[in-house]
Amino acid sequence: MEGKPRPRATAEQALYAMDRMIALAQFGQQDIATRLGLNVTDLTCLGFVIEAAMAGRPLAAGDLAAQAHLTTGAVTGVLNRLEKAGYARREADPGDRRRVRVVMEETAQARILQVYGPFYERIGALFADYSPDEVAVLADWFTRAKALLQESLEEIREP
Repeated sequence: MEGKPRPRATAEQALYAMDRMIALAQFGQQDIATRLGLNVTDLTCLGFVIEAAMAGRPLAAGDLAAQAHLTTGAVTGVLNRLEKAGYARREADPGDRRRVRVVMEETAQARILQVYGPFYERIGALFADYSPDEVAVLADWFTRAKALLQESLEEIREP
């Protein structure tokens, strides 16, 4: 499959389009969190819980705190709210009873997909409009841009 003709764009135009998409996504996260009965921080943490579950790896509460750049005390509040909302639960780590694992509730994924599903379907249809080579370029760009953003955030967070 060959890609469709695309309009020409400068790097500045692409950067502007990316900035606008990120801004919309930030506001959208608030709307999605509200729809799921959460706040944005809780939704972000829930994303880390889902990622670990999909990868089949355990997620310790302390690791969640590190990923989300939160204190362990703040993560305790997040986990209290995720448990109350029925998205996650805490379990003792069988290898170290002092550690707590965060586990996604079985019904959580279906509830989350009710909100995210239509968006994922639209994005899937958008990707279908691109050739496999173009999708590979997009995936490469997103992966590399994420790494650059991570590097920049680490610099910003340094005292």
